[in-house]
Amino acid sequence: MIYQSRNIAADVAEPGAEEVPSKYDLRREEVIDAAAAVFSELGYHGASTKLIADRVGIKQGSLYYYFTSKEAALEEVCTKAVGDLIEGLIAVIEMDLPVEEKLVAAVFNHVKRLVERGDYVRTFISQRFLLPDESRKSVGKKARKYEQLITDLIEVGVQNGRFDPGLDCELAALRFISECNGVFVWYGKRVKDRTIDEIGAGIASQLLNGFLRRP
Repeated sequence: MIYQSRNIAADVAEPGAEEVPSKYDLRREEVIDAAAAVFSELGYHGASTKLIADRVGIKQGSLYYYFTSKEAALEEVCTKAVGDLIEGLIAVIEMDLPVEEKLVAAVFNHVKRLVERGDYVRTFISQRFLLPDESRKSVGKKARKYEQLITDLIEVGVQNGRFDPGLDCELAALRFISECNGVFVWYGKRVKDRTIDEIGAGIASQLLNGFLRRP
């Protein structure tokens, strides 16, 4: 059965504090958005700085005001993708909700990014392993932080008796991430008659059915 609760999806806000960005910051964000779109569509090897420049409507040489190389652009996109996931998840963890509802909100935090920041998340999922060693390690460290936050959330559910005491929290966290990441493969292709909120609710329901303690 699909998890029924108040509108948790609406409680999952976009991360980031309200600030007035400078003209440079706005332009840089536009450039990184273009890089994310090109990486998402063509992959790292199919992308080029010329294609990114063409997408944003500037000369190729002007890109270097905003990032130093194609590799640096990929790192920026991946870092922003996982950073948004982490920031949103921390906000969920800090909500005054039962652990089951936090898990549901965590699912929505993840899957809604696939729609709202799809180019970034798809690039992070599929292209981050092509980064140079140091950049890959830096992004990987952030990815492991996200995984640990999910693991910690599940452990809270086990400790307070809401989740199965025999649950392997680390494997459960990997299952959570795998199921949420899987949405980007088929969303809008095979399941066209469901909204992202309906999909998120379905994934959350399946996860909870596996995690909850049985009477």
